[in-house]
Amino acid sequence: MRYQWEVRLYPGEECGVFAVYGHPNAATLATYGLYALQHRGEESAGIATADGKRPFRIHRGMGLVSQVFDSASLSFLSGQMAIGHVRYSTTGSSNLTNAQPIAVVCSQGELALAHNGDIVNASDLRARLEGRGSIFQTTTDSEVILHLMAQRVGKPVEEAFVWALDQTEGAYSLVLMTKDKILAARDPQGFRPLSLGRLDDGYVVASETCAFDLLHVEFLRDLAPGEVVSIDAEGVHTLRAPKPLDTAAFCIFEFVYFARPDSTIHGVNVSQARIQMGRELARLYPVEADLVIPVPDSGNYAALGFAEEAGIPFDLAFVRNHYIGRTFLQPTQLIRDFNVRIKLNLVQESVRGKRVVVVDDSIVRGTTARARVANLREAGAAEVHIRVSCPPHRFACHYGIDFPDPRSLLANQLPVDRIQSYLNADSLGYLDLDGLLRACGSPQSGMGFCSACFTGRYPVAFHQGLHKEILERSQLARLAAK
Repeated sequence: MRYQWEVRLYPGEECGVFAVYGHPNAATLATYGLYALQHRGEESAGIATADGKRPFRIHRGMGLVSQVFDSASLSFLSGQMAIGHVRYSTTGSSNLTNAQPIAVVCSQGELALAHNGDIVNASDLRARLEGRGSIFQTTTDSEVILHLMAQRVGKPVEEAFVWALDQTEGAYSLVLMTKDKILAARDPQGFRPLSLGRLDDGYVVASETCAFDLLHVEFLRDLAPGEVVSIDAEGVHTLRAPKPLDTAAFCIFEFVYFARPDSTIHGVNVSQARIQMGRELARLYPVEADLVIPVPDSGNYAALGFAEEAGIPFDLAFVRNHYIGRTFLQPTQLIRDFNVRIKLNLVQESVRGKRVVVVDDSIVRGTTARARVANLREAGAAEVHIRVSCPPHRFACHYGIDFPDPRSLLANQLPVDRIQSYLNADSLGYLDLDGLLRACGSPQSGMGFCSACFTGRYPVAFHQGLHKEILERSQLARLAAK
């Protein structure tokens, strides 16, 4: 039998994780924490709770946090410990089976896991585990960690956890719940953020500090790259020593787009970094213009910085409709183009007859950017200048961001001058990597960054066939061979 593979290309988001230890309202806190992290994933949400006596209680569903949880589900989710997850799929299809947290009962007892990132050797690990008799519930890379832990029969759960992580390669910021403790970890490169906080007599772990602000959690520190900690009744214990920050490869696109502007990562506030990106961009590509307008919401702060540095008035000429779905998920180009216009409407009176600078966080396929230029031309803008607060995206990400295949990335196919022509813009300027690094605090923060999506220099090697649905395809290929 032969299978016809379907290649699905989604630019997108990643995931958010949240954990609570030692609080009587753990599930409620986790729900609010997931609300704060909703921008990191809108496909599914889930929470698992434990009280140390009964089996874990788990509730997961497809959709937004507000659609998945209600008073009945929160009443069911009793216990003083909770871990939660919001998902955008980067490995494994979008369905309820792949929603997290993933819970199992194995030689290590009852475990529940929530993971942000991509394990680049997951396919090889899974094939090896299946050869030993492991039976997988999902097609996510996250489940591999649980199966690895189950191999350590008779070993303490903390030792099994660290050993399993040492077998993996790639990106992970994750939380693991046992019957009486929470474990949290970041990969040695520190690709994804993860922070530790305190609330009353308990502890909280979250992908971003914006979740702490909502719940009045006292920020303690960021987990360092490579660090693994255990949280129990005695406090926080280090299980694996952290790596120095200057050896990290933190995803710089977190600062450009993914992280919420009110979050702080390794001492650098995201909104201030974006304002500085705009300032750097204005110095690198100055332009005579009458108005600076952002592409909301991710371009707001960079546009503000550009306007301040250039001395050009700032205006919110694009009005965002918050009730339209993602334009890249629409089934046809015609519908996608139509929804681009619905998502961002233009205040025509603000731009008519004016030389306009449009500041955006990035250009991926170029479809929406081209439509925005057309809208401005139709509204009577005299000139349209595009400024982008990061370098051109030319390469795929394999560490937790679902950028399209490089063949669908506009900057991978065209040089900047031809991109300008394609967009029908009067000028086009991208922030260079040096300016982006300065804006994000390097070297002041002492943190190293991953910029592989701009440069093609990957800090962790990966299989050239790596893609979002590699585990599904591997599974189907094995079935076809029988």
